[in-house]
Amino acid sequence: MTSIEVLPLIALVAMFVIATFFPINIGILGFIGAFVVGFFALGYDDKEILAEFPSSIVLTIVGVTYFFGMAKKNGTIDLLVNSCIRAVNGRVTVVPWVFFFTASVLTALGTFSPAAVALIVPAAMAFAARTNMSPLVMGIMVINGAHAGAFSPISVSGVLVRDIVESNGLSLAPWTLFLCSYGINTLLSVLTVVGYAALARTRGLEFSATGSAGSTRTSPGIGGPGRTPTGAGGTTALLTRQVTPVLAPTEPVTRVQKLTLFLIGALLVLVLVLHLPISFVAIAAGAVLAFTDLSKQSDAIADISWSTVLLVAGMVTYISVLQEMGTIDHLAEMAITIGAPIVVAVVLCYVIGVTSAFASSTALLAAVIPLAMPLLGTGALPVVGVVAALAISATVVDVSPFSTNGALVLANAQNIERPRFYRQLLLNAGIVVAVAPALCWLLLVVVPEML
Repeated sequence: MTSIEVLPLIALVAMFVIATFFPINIGILGFIGAFVVGFFALGYDDKEILAEFPSSIVLTIVGVTYFFGMAKKNGTIDLLVNSCIRAVNGRVTVVPWVFFFTASVLTALGTFSPAAVALIVPAAMAFAARTNMSPLVMGIMVINGAHAGAFSPISVSGVLVRDIVESNGLSLAPWTLFLCSYGINTLLSVLTVVGYAALARTRGLEFSATGSAGSTRTSPGIGGPGRTPTGAGGTTALLTRQVTPVLAPTEPVTRVQKLTLFLIGALLVLVLVLHLPISFVAIAAGAVLAFTDLSKQSDAIADISWSTVLLVAGMVTYISVLQEMGTIDHLAEMAITIGAPIVVAVVLCYVIGVTSAFASSTALLAAVIPLAMPLLGTGALPVVGVVAALAISATVVDVSPFSTNGALVLANAQNIERPRFYRQLLLNAGIVVAVAPALCWLLLVVVPEML
């Protein structure tokens, strides 16, 4: 590679480092880099630099976050969560899966993953505290659920990945990508529940039938800080069926909430059946809700995920400039020289997984997936398997307290010593980083190749 190709690559790495240690949106750095490289190295004007600006993705993010922001403000999201809990009569063993499913539905409908976690995790952590359930396990279930639905055909991440693949002349089955993500995250959630329950048993935890004073022994890796009485929420009651949670009182469904539920159903039909663009449909649905309470209009616009818009737009624009320079193609060629394509795939999975624990998953999707495109163009590996493995490896590690989702869990956990809980999240993230990329590679790349 020539110096003119290496320097922009070094700049890309520097962007991730800077955005990791300083509170600056990496999209800003991406736009600056796109201008510097495009103008001074390639001689592009502003129109040429912005030729690959992801307008459709930007509009999708704006529309979806606008609509679901309105749905949150009128109480429809809380209504859906409480309805799911009531559907299982508050049974403790089932409720974590209710939160998993609810988060997955929200992201599958188009809610951005951190937004879905932000909506669900306060209720989940409060429920865990009331029932003496492990806040660590509950937080992981919410995050895994959000990731499970994050690559649906109408989600922000699903649209982003599909656009990257199709812009490189390859095809990607959107529903297969979605099912792969849902399956892997469900499997990881099962392993989480079984693993932490087994750990609780080996440490001799006892469960209280009433939530009153019981055993004072707690597992530092499971339920919280040191020797906390069961009634204080320290012990893991994940497996007991005897704890009776306190449910919120039933409130009547308002007309606005009924309208919101209708609009969610209409959005699904228009996008999935009639194949209308979700960006414009979501904006229109949000506008309808805005007219039900115009006083919330400004707040809804302010709540649009502008930081995500900036991040995606800046990174995709910068990567497109690198592609024009040939840097991406040369990197892919160097990766291929590592050896067998299947080895390259697992290397890329670990690169994106480890880095994503500290950096933005969405930015990494835009930066790393293009590296696999020349490799996939040879037909040596299944396109959807490799792309799904990379996409899932980038997101499942978001249980890290350095990520937005992990930070939300840490911030909303109750009845815990926060430094101790931080270390628990960090240890769990280390386990996920070590195991998840290999699991994705094995199930989505190796197994299909063997069949």
